[in-house]
Amino acid sequence: MGMSINTNVGAMIALQNLNRSNDQLEKTQLHITTGLKVNGPKDDASTYAIAQRMRGDIAGMQAVKTALAAGESTLNVAITAGKAISDMLTEMKAKTVQANQAGLDTASKTALNDDFTSLRDQLQTIVQTAEFNGKNLISSVATSLTVLSTVDGSVISVGAQKLDAATLGISTSNISSGASAALVAIDAAINTVTSSLASLGSAAKRIEVQTDFTTQLVDILKEGVGNLVDADLAEESASLQALQIKQQLGVQALSIANSGPQSILSLFGG
Repeated sequence: MGMSINTNVGAMIALQNLNRSNDQLEKTQLHITTGLKVNGPKDDASTYAIAQRMRGDIAGMQAVKTALAAGESTLNVAITAGKAISDMLTEMKAKTVQANQAGLDTASKTALNDDFTSLRDQLQTIVQTAEFNGKNLISSVATSLTVLSTVDGSVISVGAQKLDAATLGISTSNISSGASAALVAIDAAINTVTSSLASLGSAAKRIEVQTDFTTQLVDILKEGVGNLVDADLAEESASLQALQIKQQLGVQALSIANSGPQSILSLFGG
C-alpha cells in the first residue's frame, strides 16, 4: 500500500496491540486485587458455576456447624449441672448416713436435716438455671432436643433427663425422722443421675464427632473452591511486570506509527 495520511495501517495495528495489552493488564490487576482468577461467569462460566455450587454447600455446612455448636453448648450446660447434682447427692447421702446412726440426739438430727434440706434446695436451683438459649434438658418439664447434623436435614436426638428433686424421688425426704427411707431414695437418685449423665455424655460425644467431621468437610470444600478460582499471585506478579513492559512498548510503537505520515512532508520539500 502506498503512503497515505488518511489511512495509517501501522498506527491501527499498533493501537490494536496496545488495546490488547491494556485489556490483559486490567485483568491481571483485577486478579491481584481480588486474589481470584475467576471473578465471574465471564472469566470462566463452568468453573464459576462449580465454585458457586460449592460455596452454597459451604454456607449450608456453616449453618449446620452453628446448630451443632448450639446443641453442644446446651448439652454441656446440662452435663455440668448434672455433675453438680451428683456431687450434692453424695453430700446428702453423707448427711443421711450420719442421721441414721443409732443413739444420735434430736438436735443433731435436726441440724443434719437442715443441711440435707439446704442441699436439696440448691439442687433445685441448679436444675432451674441449667438453661442455654431457652432450652433446659434436666428440668421437670424438659423435652427432647433435636440438633441439626447435616445439610439434608438429618438430626441428632437428645432425650430429656429430668433431674429435679421430685423426679429423683427426694422432694419429701426427711432424715430427722426417716433416715433409712431417705437413704434408699438417695441411693436410687444417685443411680438415676449417673445413668442420665452417661446418656448426656454419649449424645455430647456424637455431636462432637459430627462437628469435627463437618469442620473438616468445610475445610476440604474451601480448599476445592480455592483450587478452582484462586489466582497464583506469583504468576500474576510476573505477568503484571511483563504486561507493563508490553504496554510501554505499545505506546512507543503507536507513537512511531503516528509519526510515519510526517515523512510525507519531505516529498514536498523544496
